[in-house]
Amino acid sequence: QVQLVESGGGLAQAGGSLRLSCAASGSIFSINAMGWYRQAPGQQRELVAFITSGGNTKYADSVTGRFTISRDNAKNTAYLQMNSLKPEDTAVYFCNADVQRHTGGLYFRNQYWGQGTQVTVSS
Repeated sequence: QVQLVESGGGLAQAGGSLRLSCAASGSIFSINAMGWYRQAPGQQRELVAFITSGGNTKYADSVTGRFTISRDNAKNTAYLQMNSLKPEDTAVYFCNADVQRHTGGLYFRNQYWGQGTQVTVSS
């Protein structure tokens, strides 16, 4: 199977920065897109940013210009650099990966989620 482990969350002041990491491990043949989502209390989970295997990126309007997603394909790791943080960025941040596995001569493609990491921004 595949595991995604996030790290880097925590407490920051408004205007500050945090960097999240998401490391994928397991029986991975390749990873297509990797993305970051967030869910605030009482809210639906929303897309923050994603990056394709070729490096194309897309951001939610609310984070454009402040957040940067990147990835290291050799390490199966994605990053989210969050600058100019605002209290409304407070949420649990989840990593998502579109993974292709090669097991028993067959290819499987599945979406995987990390356990989430809390980001809290104080005003």
